[in-house]
Amino acid sequence: MQIVVVDTDVVSFLFKQDTRSVSYEAHLAGKDMIISFMTLAELRQWPLQKNWGKARQQKLEEYLQRFTVLHSDDELCLKWAEVVESGRRNGYPIDTADAWNAATAMLHAVPLVTHNRRHYTGIDDLIVISEAV
Repeated sequence: MQIVVVDTDVVSFLFKQDTRSVSYEAHLAGKDMIISFMTLAELRQWPLQKNWGKARQQKLEEYLQRFTVLHSDDELCLKWAEVVESGRRNGYPIDTADAWNAATAMLHAVPLVTHNRRHYTGIDDLIVISEAV
């Protein structure tokens, strides 16, 4: 089975049933979907930030069961450092959260599915799938 890492924005589109999610369905269909621990942390911030009730929080938790979460280890930390340095070296500094997502994809040599293609500009050897113009 093919594997993809899914960026927070695309996970968000799917959860919220945003119209932009439709353009990513073909990229995700039949694939094992991985999210970084960073994406999980960002998504778990939503209920706190927006004061969600228990029912909506439960809906999010059930939704997240579709994804395999990759947590940090020494190998991923080294890949994160390489990603950050690649962006810096190429003149495109990368945000910390985005670097974790890129590192997760690169560590496993799989594509990153994102709507924020420009966030990953300058990262050597990262395979990006994006429907963003």
